[in-house]
Amino acid sequence: MGYIKAEEVLPAEVIELIQKYADGVAIYIPRRDGKRAGWGEVNQAKEKIYVRDMDIYEEYRRGTAAGDLAEKYCLSEKSIWRIVRKMKGNCQSRQTV
Repeated sequence: MGYIKAEEVLPAEVIELIQKYADGVAIYIPRRDGKRAGWGEVNQAKEKIYVRDMDIYEEYRRGTAAGDLAEKYCLSEKSIWRIVRKMKGNCQSRQTV
């Protein structure tokens, strides 16, 4: 997220009012309700992690050891097992639908 000079977007009266409470400090102004993007929606992180997790699960199903997957994906074995359980549950729930 980049910064914008207050003078570029706010009227002088609003800037003066803000300066009474927070003179010279950086302020984060949150988006209005309903306007916020969900986690991972802006940079597609959620989608990228899902694809990575599916790759891990498929490799695991083909016989790749959890330790090898942990090394390949720079994760702990505990994380690999968590991903395998999660993806196995996702795949099973799709089959019952």
